[in-house]
Amino acid sequence: MTPFTPIFIPGLLCTADLFAAQLAHLDTTQRLFKVADTSQEDTITAMAGRALAMADGMLLPVGLSMGGYVALEMARRAPDRIAGLALLNTTCRIDSAAHRRQREQAINLAHSDRFKGVTRHLLPRLLSPDAVNDPHIARRVLKMADDIGRQTFIQQQTAILGRQDQSEILRAFRQPILILCGTLDVLTPPKLSAEMAALCPHADYRLLDGVGHLSSMEAESAVIDALQALFDRVDAA
Repeated sequence: MTPFTPIFIPGLLCTADLFAAQLAHLDTTQRLFKVADTSQEDTITAMAGRALAMADGMLLPVGLSMGGYVALEMARRAPDRIAGLALLNTTCRIDSAAHRRQREQAINLAHSDRFKGVTRHLLPRLLSPDAVNDPHIARRVLKMADDIGRQTFIQQQTAILGRQDQSEILRAFRQPILILCGTLDVLTPPKLSAEMAALCPHADYRLLDGVGHLSSMEAESAVIDALQALFDRVDAA
C-alpha cells in the first residue's frame, strides 16, 4: 500500500465547507486530508500547481465542479504523483459559446461593483428543489459565496474561461477513479459525467438520484461512501 494524501478542491464560489461532512467522517487513521486554496490564482494551471505543492509524495485530488478541472490539470502536470481521482459534478470539456458568454457577463457585472455573489434566486441552479428548501444547506451555500467575495469570483471565472479540453487526460488515466453526479444537476448535467465515464471505462461511475450540483452537501453520506470506496481501491492497488 502506497501512502497518499487526498487533496479536496472546492468549486466556484465555494470554500472548505463544501466538503465539511466528508472531512469530518472519512477515515483519517491512514492519511491526512488537505483542502486546496483556489482563491489566489486566475488560471486552472496555477491552481493545480499550488495544489500539487501542498504535500509530498502521492496525491488523490477530490474536485467538485471547478475543483474537477483543477484535479484533471494536476493529473496532466504530474501523472506519476496521482494515486487516483475523484471527479464530482464536473466535466472534461470546455464551455459552450453560450456558457462562455454567461461567464463573461458575470465577470463584467462583478467589475461594475454590482456583484451579489449567490443570491437566493440562483440557488435552484446549485441545489435540488429539496435542498433549496433546506434552510441549513441554503445558508451554508450563501455564506460560502459571501466569504469568497467579488475579486476571487472574477479570478475563478477567468480561470474557468481559460481552461483547456481535458478529455485526453481521462483517456490516458489508468489509476482508480470516481466519477459522480446528481440526476438534478443543471450546471454539469449527468450526460457530461457519462461522457467522462465512457472515456475512462474502469471508472466507478455513480449517479445520485434527486441530487443537484453540490452533491457533497446534499448527499453527504453517499459521497462519503463513494470516496471511501475509492480510497480502498487505491489502497488495494
